[in-house]
Amino acid sequence: MSDELETAVESFLDDADTVFGEYDQGYMDADAALSLLRDHIEGLEDEYEG
Repeated sequence: MSDELETAVESFLDDADTVFGEYDQGYMDADAALSLLRDHIEGLEDEYEG
């Protein structure tokens, strides 16, 4: 795995953990959480395909 991809994966995991944490604490609803996760997944895919 390249350094850029490894960094992107770490960033995705951190971002996803933040989304789950905020959802669990009631700071965002399910639609917002899924939208943010989708955005993070797309960013990871872009980096992988890049």
